[in-house]
Amino acid sequence: MTESADAIIIGAGVIGLAIGRALAKAGRDVIVAEQHDAFGTETSARNSEVIHAGIQYRPDGMRARLAVKGRDALYAFCAGHNVSHLRCGKLLVANGEKDIARLNFFKDNAEQNGVDDLKIIDGHEAQKFEPNIHCDAAILSPSSGIVDSHGLMLALLGGFEDAGGALALSSPVTGGRVQGGGIEVNIGGADPITLRAKTVVNCAGLYADKVAQSIKGIPAATIPQLKFGKGQYFTYSGAAPFSRLIYPLPSPDSQGIHYTRDLGGQAKLGPDIKFVKSNQDYDVDEARRDAFAGTAKRFWPDIDADRLVPGYAGIRPKLKGPGEEGDFVFSDKAAHGVEGYLGLYGIESPGLTTCIAIADHAAALLG
Repeated sequence: MTESADAIIIGAGVIGLAIGRALAKAGRDVIVAEQHDAFGTETSARNSEVIHAGIQYRPDGMRARLAVKGRDALYAFCAGHNVSHLRCGKLLVANGEKDIARLNFFKDNAEQNGVDDLKIIDGHEAQKFEPNIHCDAAILSPSSGIVDSHGLMLALLGGFEDAGGALALSSPVTGGRVQGGGIEVNIGGADPITLRAKTVVNCAGLYADKVAQSIKGIPAATIPQLKFGKGQYFTYSGAAPFSRLIYPLPSPDSQGIHYTRDLGGQAKLGPDIKFVKSNQDYDVDEARRDAFAGTAKRFWPDIDADRLVPGYAGIRPKLKGPGEEGDFVFSDKAAHGVEGYLGLYGIESPGLTTCIAIADHAAALLG
């Protein structure tokens, strides 16, 4: 039996919840279908929980277009909905002449993205902010911060449900088909059902390409093949050495092993990056501890490697391979010709930071 729905969001990570909330608040009847028995258990929960300023993204890309807008919207949302967060600031550090020369590039790049509060400082000034740091120079980013990702998702879910939206857990999408004037979606679980919807938004993250491939009528050529970038974290036992976030200079595919802390003061290092075949392997390789400590010694010479303990791992849905810069992809009717289908692919960092802006952009595309 086929039943009807107005809009179906596939995936209850931070992006699915934010888009569901935006559509529900606009007066639409929305169902968010999640394959797991809880929301936000994958990429949304396994990251650095950093609010990014928008420094390194390619100026003509979607990440750059949404970064500052998303950052500001997230701070406002957190303040207005009692979501724990902290505008702690960040130092992007340089050691050696080659690194120092690159600081101006990243500052100029950030300014093209609308970031207007960066300052290049020397090592002595950096030590005034963070006495335990070692660097020759750094970019000071006062608008970077951290957020409680679970609290953020709870607030988004609360707004979604208050606006009449419904969350269906343990409800995996197993297939579907494009029909004239709508899309049918097969939903499994304890009580399988087929829903015919006017709008389907694919926010399945690590599974977004497979979900799209399972819906007959979406042109295969418009569905990118995701790659999986695994990142591991080590936590640091003892007092946190820095109050700000400390980052090395980024590469095209990674922001490097950096220092951050959570809102409770727990210090951690990560993530590294390794492209893997599986999107379900969350093991942390304890043998990587010395490599993490060695990398961190460049900016944290007093690190005690024995205090590093395996933390957790996350996996990002990436559109590009090693050494390449990816971007967000919003695949709408203009891309694939299917009325009512919007596919979100490659939503990795800064997805958490930009979730409100992503939701607004998605809602605008859907009309």
